[in-house]
Amino acid sequence: MLVSVWRYAHLALALVSSVFLLLLSVTGVILAIDAVNEKIPPYRIENIESLNLSQTITGLRKVYPEIIEISVDHNQFVSIDAIDAEGNTVKGYIDPQTGKYLGAQKNKTQFVQWTTALHRSLFLKVTGRIIIGIASFLLFLITISGLVLIIKRQQGVRHFFAKINRDFFAQYFHVVSGRLFLIPILILALTGTYLFMVRIELLKKTNQTVEYPVKENETEELAITDFPIFKKTKLSDVAKVEFPFMEGDPDEYYVLKLKDRELTVNQLNGAVHKEVKYPFTALAEQFSLDLHTGKTNMIWAIILGLASLNIVFFIYTGFVITFKRTRTKIKNKYKAADAEIVILVGTENGSTLFFANQIHKQLLADGKKSLLLGMNHYQYFPKAKHLLLFTSTYGLGTAPSNASQFEKKLLAYPQQQSINFSVLGFGSKAYPDFCAYAYAIDKLLSEQAWASQLIDPHTVNDKSVDELISWVHHWSEHTNIALASAPAIYSSKVVGLKKFKVIARSVVSESNSTFTLLLKPLGKMKVQSGDLLAIYPAQDQRERFYSIGCKDGMVQLVVKLFPDGFGSGFLYQLKADQVLEARVMANPSFHFPKAAPAVALIANGTGIAPFLGMISENQYKIPVKLYAGFRRNNEMTAQYLEFTDEQKKLGQLNDVQLAFSREQQGQYVMDLIRQDGTYFVELLEQQGCILLCGSLRMQQDVEATLNEILLVSTGKSINIYKENGQILTDCY
Repeated sequence: MLVSVWRYAHLALALVSSVFLLLLSVTGVILAIDAVNEKIPPYRIENIESLNLSQTITGLRKVYPEIIEISVDHNQFVSIDAIDAEGNTVKGYIDPQTGKYLGAQKNKTQFVQWTTALHRSLFLKVTGRIIIGIASFLLFLITISGLVLIIKRQQGVRHFFAKINRDFFAQYFHVVSGRLFLIPILILALTGTYLFMVRIELLKKTNQTVEYPVKENETEELAITDFPIFKKTKLSDVAKVEFPFMEGDPDEYYVLKLKDRELTVNQLNGAVHKEVKYPFTALAEQFSLDLHTGKTNMIWAIILGLASLNIVFFIYTGFVITFKRTRTKIKNKYKAADAEIVILVGTENGSTLFFANQIHKQLLADGKKSLLLGMNHYQYFPKAKHLLLFTSTYGLGTAPSNASQFEKKLLAYPQQQSINFSVLGFGSKAYPDFCAYAYAIDKLLSEQAWASQLIDPHTVNDKSVDELISWVHHWSEHTNIALASAPAIYSSKVVGLKKFKVIARSVVSESNSTFTLLLKPLGKMKVQSGDLLAIYPAQDQRERFYSIGCKDGMVQLVVKLFPDGFGSGFLYQLKADQVLEARVMANPSFHFPKAAPAVALIANGTGIAPFLGMISENQYKIPVKLYAGFRRNNEMTAQYLEFTDEQKKLGQLNDVQLAFSREQQGQYVMDLIRQDGTYFVELLEQQGCILLCGSLRMQQDVEATLNEILLVSTGKSINIYKENGQILTDCY
């Protein structure tokens, strides 16, 4: 129930603010681009932090006899408004050491000014600022509720960055990008809210003014180079210096504007006449503005731009998720008091509900008194004869959101008559907690005196229609209630498919059950080694994912052919020039780390596929070592060695180590890692990266081996390097 509250709150806030957030994010992207552009060309000198104001003014006086003001902007570009020795007015950026003119100050374009006004107030002045401020606050609440949902989905903070089930792209992107841009979006929301509160004066800004009486020993004149306040003030701390209008007039002052205060300075002796201290709210406002706009740092501006762009996709994927969860229309003709067959559904993303509804509609059409409800709506069903439970598993083996209260309600509402129950679990065998919640529910029901298990619990892997039909047959046999077994009844159309032409496929042999498949994308599409290719062998909802290797515009798969393999058998029967429809799923968390000083690639079996592409893509010739484990040394591994020898000659691969577990001198990839333990320690300590692809068992063994080596050599756990993004995995 608690997850549902957070989910409904998350959705409600998004619905209320979506239009304004869309407007803010689009304009935010434009302003982020402008913030980056204004730093080009760079007018900031390298040693500005070492210059003090005394040195700067003294030097500039030699070049410009009359200076009106000097300014230092957020980029620490120094500009001047002055008159040079020839009587010409000079306005623009200068080198504060030499006075050299560097370039003119550029005014914001009308488009940027228009975008800024739209972003700040919707052209509605105070009313617009209030609307934008509320939208920023709602974004903050949306971010917090999203954070809570991710934590609950991953079963705690410690699993925050754990692997996400790829139910469908919108859900996957929404969660993964939500984790990636959580902090930038939270900062945007908080700073936007604070700026709104300051600018409509919910938070007051009251300056504190201090006047200093003239001391007797301060009446003598001093040279500017000797002004104490100018000598101790760094140029990098200055916002603006306004010069006296009349030189030599004791009633005319320098006005020195710093980041936290404003000083009025006697032009004859440098004594501070008056000090205006800015309040905390004003300093916090400037800090919030810098964070919100990214104008002080190019990298931060780029991050904010990406975060703003991501909000647009958040809105889109959020509504796609909502649509998928609500698109199945449930028609209940009978109430709980009258239903004879009750179908209870536990679902996270709606796919389980689709299957349950197909059963429900058939029962109704056959004249049966069927009722379809979420598991949290369990109650007394006085006329029920059959109880069907269709449920997925959420997180690490726990209940999906609409089943979180089921166990509590089951014990609170014991049925008064004997009821037959049947449990059908949905999930993916790629995860260790496959259908764990379904099994838990079956056990719990078996312990109830009024409940009788009709058939053993069944499971459906990867939305397999065949496995669903198996349950249909068993349930129909025990109840004599006919249900359709045609696959089309339980299939829905898959969208987003792209076409690929089969270029070549290798053949398997007695010593080698692995084959390669080379595909050519038909049409433009963005594909990168490490991405995933989803295929649909039966043209239904059942997906099979394969890691992609890319080379010369082609997509390569390495596939192990299993006896009666659903996906592998389908791919192996493909012929040259045949067209395959599939879906590319971007996997940015497993792309080649081009900024790493060195990279180690570790694979077993078909996990080598993306690495073959990554090595080909290593145009920057980053030092790369490949470690791969196979069962036997056969014609396929000979092809790998031929390929790696070529890549070593091109400088794109430094070394390759292969282990063969079924040969006479049997070795596993973990043995190779132990042999090169020093290399792996130095790699990680020098900010290098390790990529793992292959079986989950291999991943567990490799990580355990690395952890053992690291603890002995550095005293550090492998988790430190994983959290630092130095160990990337895509295992199955």
